[in-house]
Amino acid sequence: MPKTFKEIPRERPATPLLDQVEKPDDLRRLGEAELETLADELRQELLYSVGQTGGHFGAGLGVIELTIALHYVFDTPDDRLVWDVGHQAYPHKILTGRRQRMTTLRQKDGLAAFPRRCESEYDTFGVGHSSTSISAALGMAVAARLQGSPRKSIAVIGDGALTAGMAFEALNHAPEVGADMLVILNDNDMSISRNVGGLSNYLAKILSSRTYTSMREGSKKVLSRLPGAWEIARRTEEYAKGMLVPGTLFEELGWNYIGPIDGHDLPTLVATLRNMRDLKGPQFLHVVTKKGKGFAPAEVDPIGYHAITKLDPLDAPAKAPKPASGPKYSGVFGQWLCDMAAHDPRLVGITPAMKEGSDLVAFSERFPQRYFDVAIAEQHAVTLAAGMACEGSKPVVAIYSTFLQRGYDQLVHDVAVQNLDVLFAIDRAGLVGEDGPTHAGSFDLSYLRCIPGMLIMTPSDENELRKMLTTGYLHQGPAAVRYPRGSGPNAVIEPELTPIEIGKGVVRRQGRRVAILAFGVQLNDALQVAEHIDASVADMRFVKPLDEALVQQLAASHDLLVTVEENAVMGGAGSAVSEYLARAGILKPVLHLGLPDSYVEHAKPAQMLAECGLDAKGIAAAIEARLTQLG
Repeated sequence: MPKTFKEIPRERPATPLLDQVEKPDDLRRLGEAELETLADELRQELLYSVGQTGGHFGAGLGVIELTIALHYVFDTPDDRLVWDVGHQAYPHKILTGRRQRMTTLRQKDGLAAFPRRCESEYDTFGVGHSSTSISAALGMAVAARLQGSPRKSIAVIGDGALTAGMAFEALNHAPEVGADMLVILNDNDMSISRNVGGLSNYLAKILSSRTYTSMREGSKKVLSRLPGAWEIARRTEEYAKGMLVPGTLFEELGWNYIGPIDGHDLPTLVATLRNMRDLKGPQFLHVVTKKGKGFAPAEVDPIGYHAITKLDPLDAPAKAPKPASGPKYSGVFGQWLCDMAAHDPRLVGITPAMKEGSDLVAFSERFPQRYFDVAIAEQHAVTLAAGMACEGSKPVVAIYSTFLQRGYDQLVHDVAVQNLDVLFAIDRAGLVGEDGPTHAGSFDLSYLRCIPGMLIMTPSDENELRKMLTTGYLHQGPAAVRYPRGSGPNAVIEPELTPIEIGKGVVRRQGRRVAILAFGVQLNDALQVAEHIDASVADMRFVKPLDEALVQQLAASHDLLVTVEENAVMGGAGSAVSEYLARAGILKPVLHLGLPDSYVEHAKPAQMLAECGLDAKGIAAAIEARLTQLG
């Protein structure tokens, strides 16, 4: 156990209960009185394992009791349990046969950061992006009914995921089809209500009990024979519940709302879940938890401890300082945003719940009236920007590449078709490492390049990023600048807000026979390779419009063109080069290097790049192999 963690004081059995629980079947053999001790041990286990590997932290600590109660009451994996967001699921992984592998979490060939169907039968639905659980669990409930199966479907949605429109679409649909399912809202930020305590827990037990349900159904049968009587009774019940609990919205949508209850009160959780387990129709349970529960720093700073890096013991030897590197690309964007906002009062910044990740903190503090965090609502973020652009504002949408996929229709229909001035600052482009394929920005060049009128730029360093952001901001029409996670090569950043000429690349090195066309941050690796094989290197800068004159020039003076990009090869920047050559009738061998037509599994970013042949060694090997073929 790392010495940075203190034991939770509680008398423990000689043999830890957690050692007796390999699978949920073992858990269900424990007595209810033992569950709180198990919760303490599970919390300590999570503190230890995530301290060893790093990863999402606070949300898992907050659902320890809920995870135990769910597996204790329901017959998992036959009953389907869907976690949303997926980083709540670390305690679930420990209790479902993966405890011994938790130290491999987020590492190459180790456990995934999120639930994955191929990893365990207890992971009933793959999760990476948020707000999918209610739709998935509804689909499972409908399938069970069609198959005549009694299995249950439970969605656990939390950590802000209920802010997304997709969740409400499913909430609206479930009562329409009369689905027998349970949605549990893990409210870990008190976003709906602070009404938690003894009275609230007591009411939840009463309202979820068989006695109350039987009385309600019996009254419905009797009163339904009297014109208008049942409707009056229903509204009376609704108003009475509305005064005591905050579930009116869900009741109006057709859900039987129970709660809020204390999500760390195991006896109440178990009793309430048992009461609700066999209720018919859509059921909604609201539980309030403390993000980071049991680890004081995470309780005080739930945002800072949302995820952590690997923790070292207090007595660990001091590590040698890391070599200096440049600022993070997101930091360069954040500084540019503040500088441009000070220069142009029309600028507004929009993010879908990524203020810290996209580095909009300083902007939000300096320009609060021009800062808009729309929560986990990517579609709304894009169309909000479109509406602002219609009225003369200059929106900048800061969004991760993987999350822009969720707003693609709005990008096409609401922004591009109308040729609106919206700049997309696309963070986390390319391979992002340990979070795996659901979070990788593998496809943005491909899905953006086919949109008419789209300006697409790929900076190779921090200074290029700043210049391209200015270029895209001043451009008339939609523009996108995509940049990776992490730090750059420490290029000198010019403070001016200076654009570059649109559609013009730059030759960075002149060589013989081979020309490497680099799109983005692979430029440095390309230059290393070029020194070895004496190749020319072009920083292409623009994917659209492509610098066709430069491509023609390089094709005329070299035997082989090599395109390099951290994007899917299919439909990406290299495809744009080949399409131009074919259109111009230029016959020239072209080698496309990029991400393969498969999902690249989680590992360290450097490991993932090496696996894809996108590090300097892989680029050199691929070029030498093609030159051998050409003779």
